[in-house]
This record gives sequence, structure tokens and C-alpha cells, in this order.
Amino acid sequence: MDRRRFLLTLAATVPALTLGGKVFAAPAHAPRFLLVFLRGGYDANNLLVPYASDFYYESRPNIALAKPTPGDPASVRALDANWGLAPAVAQTMGPLWDRKQLAFIPFAGTDDLSRSHFETQDNIEGGEAGDTRRYASGFMGRLSGVLRGVPPIAFTDALPLSFRGAGDVPNVSLKGGGKAVFDDRQSKILASMYQGTALQAAATDGLQLRQDVAKDLQTEMVAASRGAVNARGFAQQGERMATLMRDRFRLGFVDVGGWDTHVNQGGANGQLANNLDNLSQGLAAFADGLGEKEWNDTVVVVVSEFGRTFRENGNKGTDHGHGTAYWVLGGKVAGGRIAGRQVAVNAGSLLQDRDYPVLNNYREVLGGLMRRMYGLSDADLGTVFPGAKATDLQLV
Repeated sequence: MDRRRFLLTLAATVPALTLGGKVFAAPAHAPRFLLVFLRGGYDANNLLVPYASDFYYESRPNIALAKPTPGDPASVRALDANWGLAPAVAQTMGPLWDRKQLAFIPFAGTDDLSRSHFETQDNIEGGEAGDTRRYASGFMGRLSGVLRGVPPIAFTDALPLSFRGAGDVPNVSLKGGGKAVFDDRQSKILASMYQGTALQAAATDGLQLRQDVAKDLQTEMVAASRGAVNARGFAQQGERMATLMRDRFRLGFVDVGGWDTHVNQGGANGQLANNLDNLSQGLAAFADGLGEKEWNDTVVVVVSEFGRTFRENGNKGTDHGHGTAYWVLGGKVAGGRIAGRQVAVNAGSLLQDRDYPVLNNYREVLGGLMRRMYGLSDADLGTVFPGAKATDLQLV
């Protein structure tokens, strides 16, 4: 399907993309911004790897990623003398790093120490100081109001908290495919196929067991994901998002679920590596879909509610942590560097002897980025992030 037919089909099947019969037209002067929210708390320590730290390898005997080793595709790619990039994303994100279109901010996050998925997600999306919660308003919604005339869109099932307060923001789901388990109707149909046969009892028990086991395994991760598309779905939809944001929208939000890796997280391969691979493919597809000219006018920021414990747990996974690492991508991003405040990675620098500390508060980092992108005044920044002091990391 060519681009014109795609847009015509989309307009016919997704009426939410127009409001009041009017199609959004993006102002030529407004930079494009997309926030990617990794729900579940991704393990930044196995994405941006502190390979120069012996403590990293002591803390992760089963899941640590190998130091940079020529000819070893399972080893990290050195970014500088201290940090390396996970092999799962090296092929897709490495070229952006080489072109200085990608930066990382370690020791990033919020002041929230609850280590609760939901409280910390709400903390970020609300954009308020401390424990303040105003669920009728999110920071992306307030940014949309301050920018005036910069068309917003959420690539989500329902309007996220981050965009509340912005009026009629269109949202479109990226999810597709079937359900993870059979629903009751499907189970009854399958059970009826064996009714009256010698296999009736076994079939009924087997279907129920499948339901119970699948639900137990998925309960926490699904809850933490809050209905977000998984990483594989995101990989498949990057170009679709680019089409919409190139032609109609300038302010976007998407969430990607499946990052709560308590068990069998894996190292160079496995659960986390697969998610990172799919995430990076989706980001690369988004950049390619925009094309060079529009990519040069775009900034993408990848965040998560928190990081993971620095030490692996007894299940070869990681638990809820605090500080994490943000990604900043874009054609004109001042990348090829590790930005923000940092400390040496050792036992003494951990928060409560378990997590990365937060040295780069997300409200201050995003406030500084948005000031540079949009020329926001102090009053405008105070509206978007009340009480925050913008930190200018000169990312654009």
C-alpha cells in the first residue's frame, strides 16, 4: 500500500484521528517530540553497561554482559572508557551513536522511592513535585496547552495520564494479534469438542490448568504494563507512528510494556535482550519512516518509571530499583555522549546499597530539553513542571 492509500484508509477506519471534522496540520516551525515510556521498569544496567566496573561483574554472575571483546558479538560495544552498549541494540542504535544522534543519561529518574510501578508511573506522567497528584492533568497535556497549536497524539489504548488536561487528544492503539490465554467462551467451545469422549475430563482439566498457569505468570507484568503494547508490537509499528507524526502530529506519547524482569532476565540473549532488540528496531523504523529531513526536526526521549536492583536476585533476574538511564535520540541531538551528573559505579555509590541513585531528575532534564526545543519561558516551564528548575544538558 502506498502512502496516500495508507492515509486514506487510516482516516476511514480510525475516526479518532480527526477532531470536529478537522485534520490536524503541524506548524512548520514546531519541533517534533515523542516520549517513549517503558512500563515495568527496564534494567538500564544491561543496556548502558558500566563495563569498567568490577563491581558490576561481581553483582551479576549470571546476567552480566561481557566486556568489549573484538570478534565477540555477545560482548558490549564500548561507547567510552566506562560505558558500553548492549549487543542487542548495537546494530540498530550504534549507527545513531556514531552519527551523534543518540545520547544516554544514566542515574536518571524521579524522587519517588516507593518502588511501586503505579505510583512511580503516575509520578512521571503527572510531572508534579514530590507526592503531589493531580490526576486531571499530566505534563504532556500541560505542554500541549503551553505550545498552542502543536497537534498531539497518544499511541495508546486509552488516553494516558500524561496527556490529561489537553482537551481532545486523539489516541490510536498499536496492539494487534490474539490474546495470551483463551477466554471463557473459547474454552467452552474447545471443551465441548471432547464432551462425551474418554478425553472429556483430561481436556477440561488441561484447559483450566493452562488458564491458571498463564494468568499467574502474566499477572504482575501485565499489571505493570497497564495495557501498553509489547516490545515486539512496537517494533512492527515504528513506521506507522512515523507516518502519522510526519504528516499530522508534533507531540506524541507511546508506552511499551513487558519490562518487569524478576525471573530469568537473561544476558546477551533472553527476555530483556529480546525486548531491547525489538524496542531498538521500532525506534530505528520510526527514524527511517520520518526520513532525514523530518528526523532532523525530531527528538525522541525514552524513559521508564524506575531502574532495577544493581545486584541480580536469586531467580537470575532483577527487582524494582530506583535510578535508570534515559535515551535521547534525534537528527539534531547533540549525541555521541553520556550526559548528566554521574558517579563511579561501585558499592559505595548505590542508594540504600541496592540501586542507582537519581542524580538527574526527570522534571529538570525534560524541562531543560523543552526550553531549548521550544524556547519556553520560566512561566511556561512552571506550568509544565511546577516548581522544577530546568537543567540544560545541551542535548539539542
